[in-house]
Amino acid sequence: MSKDKSPRRPRAETPKGFRDYFGAEVTERKAMLDRIAAVYHRYGFDPLETSAVETVEALGKFLPDVDRPNEGVFGWQDEDGDWLALRYDLTAPLARVAAQFRNDLPAPYRRYAMGPVWRNEKPGPGRFRQFYQCDADTVGTGSVAADAEICAMLADALEEVGIPRGDYVVKVNNRKVLNGVMEVAGLSGEDKEAERGIVLRAIDKIDRLGPDGVRALLGGGRKDESGDFTKGAGLSAEQAEVVMGFTTARRDSGAATVARLRELVGTSVLGAEGVDELETIADLLAAQGYGPDRILIDPGVVRGLGYYTGPVFEAELTFEILDEKGRKRQFGSVAGGGRYDDLVKRFTGQTVPATGVSIGVDRLLAALRAKGRTGGEGAGPVVVTVMDRDRMADYQAMAADLRRAGIRAETYLGNPKNFGNQLKYADKRGSPVAVIQGSDEAARGVVVLKDLILGAQVAAGATLEEWKNRPAQVEVPRADLVAAVRRMIG
Repeated sequence: MSKDKSPRRPRAETPKGFRDYFGAEVTERKAMLDRIAAVYHRYGFDPLETSAVETVEALGKFLPDVDRPNEGVFGWQDEDGDWLALRYDLTAPLARVAAQFRNDLPAPYRRYAMGPVWRNEKPGPGRFRQFYQCDADTVGTGSVAADAEICAMLADALEEVGIPRGDYVVKVNNRKVLNGVMEVAGLSGEDKEAERGIVLRAIDKIDRLGPDGVRALLGGGRKDESGDFTKGAGLSAEQAEVVMGFTTARRDSGAATVARLRELVGTSVLGAEGVDELETIADLLAAQGYGPDRILIDPGVVRGLGYYTGPVFEAELTFEILDEKGRKRQFGSVAGGGRYDDLVKRFTGQTVPATGVSIGVDRLLAALRAKGRTGGEGAGPVVVTVMDRDRMADYQAMAADLRRAGIRAETYLGNPKNFGNQLKYADKRGSPVAVIQGSDEAARGVVVLKDLILGAQVAAGATLEEWKNRPAQVEVPRADLVAAVRRMIG
């Protein structure tokens, strides 16, 4: 008789499309988000934390891929038969909150939110099913002054986290202008909704595909390098040229760009309204000192989401990096947003104007690493080594003294039998100093401090003079432990 098989052990692996974040990565992200939050706070925005789970009904059809409503989310049915899902962004939950608590919230309501979101989509290189977003929104005002304020706040936030002026630009456009251009091109009306969606997504890819690639998507379609074919909008050559004229309408000044857009929208009332709003936004920003070196009018920005109804904006980093093949390219977009006046209406039946922006947290962190503004290993704790098992209270008292002085410290809690393993542990932790006290040192009332930073520098090629001027190991009175450690790590 064969023996019963033992249960199969679970595989220790992260689910596909997800990742784990360790020490320095978590610390870097928190530090960056804290700096962004400080900017938002100065602008008068309040923090909001919503549930990670929403009803599928509340999330609605406003997913990034408008052809797949109610798909792309992680959803399940609870015991009451209700369909729930993990939030796919931070905007849909805000719309629900604004409707649910409309009698309690101030109007306008200004909030920022930071946290993970989930997309049930095919993962790929740099594309995960869970990622962080950082949003700021104003709900309850139709004034384009709110849009201008969001753009100014975004520019300030980028500079606050370490992106210098000249390495970024916030581009502003208006979907009403594009809709006016579509009217001129004969693409208005409900029967043209599918074509308009393809046009939007095509224009949104102009930085990646170039004019020829976008023109192909406006027409019959485009085949990429892999041979995959993407169906186009089916526009005639004349219609495509009207749309392409919109994408190339940017001029050397905001005033010249606005003038060109007025020509393109022709007699469209909606288009003219959008041009007026862009002109107002430019004037408001100029009055606050935000020139085209920081924020500019750019008709090439359309944003792919279908719920935008007015001004749209995108933050692009302009410095160059090397791609995986060693080629130079601009870093690209790290944030985007716009006005979405119909999203809260789904709950209330009444139009509630709103505008906001979302920062791609992982992309912005990657940009800061590329600029050398973050990414260094964070300093580890001072490690108090254990020489005598029965003196653990003494060692923990040393760690406690260091912590009370604001110095990060821990006592080694592994097997103390092999002292070399304790120092290897300290190295792996990135510890700057190891504290050592055996029975002999305890009898004399002293401790030995081993400078692990200097040890690493010597291993990396520090000079003999540096070694002489800063000994790698010193003996100090136990009473001077805190002061001596502070000097060593300082």
